Amino acid sequence: MRRIDLIVIHCTASRPDQSISFEKLDKMHQARGWKCCGYHYYITRDGQLHIGRPEEMVGAHARHYNAHSIGICYEGGLDEKGHAADTRTPAQRHAMIALLRSLKEDYPDAEILGHCELEGVHKACPCFLPSIEYQHLQPTTWQEDHK
Repeated sequence: MRRIDLIVIHCTASRPDQSISFEKLDKMHQARGWKCCGYHYYITRDGQLHIGRPEEMVGAHARHYNAHSIGICYEGGLDEKGHAADTRTPAQRHAMIALLRSLKEDYPDAEILGHCELEGVHKACPCFLPSIEYQHLQPTTWQEDHK
């Protein structure tokens, strides 16, 4: 197994009236020449969790960070006018926190960041700050709570 020290959260940058199924996302990534979906996990608006790449496989979601990270993407990220917005549904929020808690069991030292929080990235994705929202799951806090 590869070393994982980062969990990166993304969004599809799609409007509420745009549906991007896991199958569609997978085909979009294959059209880029990738073997399969670049994310390890994908959460659709209904809260359904889809497994993309196996965790053992290097992702294709955050240049310069893929080798040591897990990539999670949620469907959405734009409002009706096409502006960046945190559009996660309650079902997506629930699925995301459950997934992150599970991943932290396997990778307790992994830091949780949004794509926009990575050095050198100039994007709004995922349209919220995971480092703040998931402070209680960050390495120092997580380890202290699970001693």
